[in-house]
Amino acid sequence: MTANARTRELVEIAAAAADSKGAEDLVAFDVSDPLPLVDAFLLATGNSERNVAAIADAVEEAMLEQGVKRLRREGKGEARWILIDFGDLVVHVFHEQERVFYGLERLWKDCPVLPTGVPVDAPE
Repeated sequence: MTANARTRELVEIAAAAADSKGAEDLVAFDVSDPLPLVDAFLLATGNSERNVAAIADAVEEAMLEQGVKRLRREGKGEARWILIDFGDLVVHVFHEQERVFYGLERLWKDCPVLPTGVPVDAPE
């Protein structure tokens, strides 16, 4: 099974919203095969607690504009790792240190990567 077209579209919308608030290292995984209740994960990094919260708020607002309401939001108080569950799409917004520590990329490395529509910065 693969992520449906609507989920892929929502990944790009959420990624654009995150990017507009300065999110870094955006990556999306198609987790529909190992997780029957979720199609995709979007991971983003903020450089401070305030930035993490702003990214999460922008993503939530963009999704609401698409008629997609969040089912659950965790981690807003500390703003070190905010998880927003939209059903088929789950967005993880990390502070830099938490993203490295939890290493979700390692956990989902066997899942296909989905395009985010956000240009990747070339290494310097």
